[in-house]
Amino acid sequence: MAVFTPVGMTELQTWLQQFSLGQAQSLEGISSGIENTNYFVSTGQGEFVLTLFEKLTSAELPFYLGLMDHLAQAGLPCPSPARAANGDLFAPLNGKPASLVTRLQGRSVMQPEPAHCAAIGTMTARLHLAAADYPAIQDNPRGPRWWARTAPQVMPFMPAAEQALLADELEVQLTHRLDPLPRGVVHADLFRDNVLFDGMEVGGVIDFYFAGGDAWLFDLAVVVNDWGIDPQARHLPAHCQALLDAYQAVRPLTDAERRCWPTMLRAAALRFWLSRLYDLHLPRVGELIHPHDPSRFRDVLTLHREGKLQWNL
Repeated sequence: MAVFTPVGMTELQTWLQQFSLGQAQSLEGISSGIENTNYFVSTGQGEFVLTLFEKLTSAELPFYLGLMDHLAQAGLPCPSPARAANGDLFAPLNGKPASLVTRLQGRSVMQPEPAHCAAIGTMTARLHLAAADYPAIQDNPRGPRWWARTAPQVMPFMPAAEQALLADELEVQLTHRLDPLPRGVVHADLFRDNVLFDGMEVGGVIDFYFAGGDAWLFDLAVVVNDWGIDPQARHLPAHCQALLDAYQAVRPLTDAERRCWPTMLRAAALRFWLSRLYDLHLPRVGELIHPHDPSRFRDVLTLHREGKLQWNL
């Protein structure tokens, strides 16, 4: 959510004429994140988030925006995309496809308590079930094929020991991701900064632009690796157990998922170690960019490989 493509108030006013949302009253760039350009926008009709898509194309966007619309209609606290007069969920702005979605209530909780983790465990399971009948199909864009393409690009920037770790883990994962596990559309990036809490309730789940088809267990592992492990890669047992218990109260795991859980935790750590390496060493030129430190997920992966983090499933 960095600002790569500047937008002025006059340009925004012209673009908004395609929507029945009134005149723009304010426009504020959002500095966090690294994939798209985002602004907070106020109009006479309410509060919104404007996104200009820097990588996703007009052909790809219907999957993501349609998913958000599908989940919002199912009652989940997800951004609801505005429709233009022609019925589309996006329209070009300054040479980029752009959408306007509702701005949700709440704020991110960066130091969650176990109760927050229980709430996000419940929400993750609800999301999986609500998206199960979403008709569009698309693989996880940052899945194993992306790992295999990206690893050779980042290895020249890495110390020899880390290159060896990455190569070994990639070999393990590419032989295990074919396990027959329950699948569907997953968020795939449900980190603390992509969840808004309104009190102790989840007020919003945002940033669906890495969503795709994958094992539900992979999505759960992504969530646990962020919410159940602190920024210094230290295990938070009570947080993890609260999250896992709440998830399973809505969707119990299968025996096959329990067997694959240790490997899937490693897969989720590998995915974000790779993406953070890529963003750090091969960045795009842009404004307000804050790449994340890759070392956290290198350390999380190492902890999982050594079997030091254990939970009851």
